[in-house]
Amino acid sequence: MRLDYLTIFPDYLAPLDLSLPGKAAEGGLIDVRVHDLRTWTHDRHRTVDDTPYGGGAGMVMRPEPFGEAFDALGVGAPDETVVFPTPSGEPLTQRLAAELAGRERLVFVCGRYEGIDQRVVDHARDRTDVREISLGDYVLNGGEVAALAITEAVVRLLPGFLGNAESLAEESHEGGLLEAPAYTKPPVWDGRAVPDVLRSGDHAAIAAWRREEAVRRTVERRPDLLPPSVLDDGTPIVRAVPADAGEIFTLQRACWVQEALVNDPAEVPALHEELPDVQAWLERWDTYVVRRAGRLVGAVRARLEGTAWDIGRIMVAPDLQGAGLGRALLEHVERVAPAEATSYVLFTGAGSVRNQRIYGKAGYRLRRDVEPPPGAVVLTKRRR
Repeated sequence: MRLDYLTIFPDYLAPLDLSLPGKAAEGGLIDVRVHDLRTWTHDRHRTVDDTPYGGGAGMVMRPEPFGEAFDALGVGAPDETVVFPTPSGEPLTQRLAAELAGRERLVFVCGRYEGIDQRVVDHARDRTDVREISLGDYVLNGGEVAALAITEAVVRLLPGFLGNAESLAEESHEGGLLEAPAYTKPPVWDGRAVPDVLRSGDHAAIAAWRREEAVRRTVERRPDLLPPSVLDDGTPIVRAVPADAGEIFTLQRACWVQEALVNDPAEVPALHEELPDVQAWLERWDTYVVRRAGRLVGAVRARLEGTAWDIGRIMVAPDLQGAGLGRALLEHVERVAPAEATSYVLFTGAGSVRNQRIYGKAGYRLRRDVEPPPGAVVLTKRRR
């Protein structure tokens, strides 16, 4: 793979000569070429920037040096990609890195100041494939740091770059999860021991432990990476957004009318909430919903109370009850519990015999030793 870099600070890219990228270049796996953009300027000050049209602070990089650089470097082949690191680009992901690793050539265009004249991006796109890529929701002084990060994410995926190719399959973001914790010798350090399972020699148990830890770490740190639970018909369970409040309020009223029929209506809190109440608790609870044909038909919420994952408001539209949707919602909200949670807790109406039976089948046990809310019973389940 050939890698070209257009920059006004060539020395900033010196780390490309270090470590594994440097060895890959020495071995011919990658061909690294760093170019000083000022080579294609023609005034004695080697000017690459000017004031922005329309006014505003800062300077914008002029298009002419980039255009001449593209001509000199022969940019325009079908098997190459021009990469513009920019905070307004698409997020860098492992999937995108793998896609770029399949290209024959990458040309990194490193901006500075307030950015590059948009016509440079448009011009490059007329010539070949262009990707505008962001490292995250923050701003750097220039594109060089981002170019280094993108480069390392890409070239390490090239065949022959890593000594042990199996390590690629075990690291963070492969398979959509963060990587499980890693341990090495000594077996005990600072009073902290390596988990017994990793020293057991039981490869199946080790694989299961690593999978569980990867899921827990992802739930705790990056729940947005978790694939949504999917019902048997392919319907996803997704995190609720503030705009769902109105439909959740309506669903809640419909569901708790049934609860009121078998319990004292005065002791059913959900029936006494108004829309502002639902909007308020949506900000404090992790809430998940299900839609079918555009209609919100199920919901559940939970939050951490000490080490207990407090589950509540499991709601299924009355016309869909009995089809397993409530069970799926319960399983999902258990799965996304944070790593600190050691148990699950929920309550239901003292007169809701059917609900108590359903929760019992799911492994929950009635806790008569725990003081429940008025008119309710408490059920708990240990996290495995």
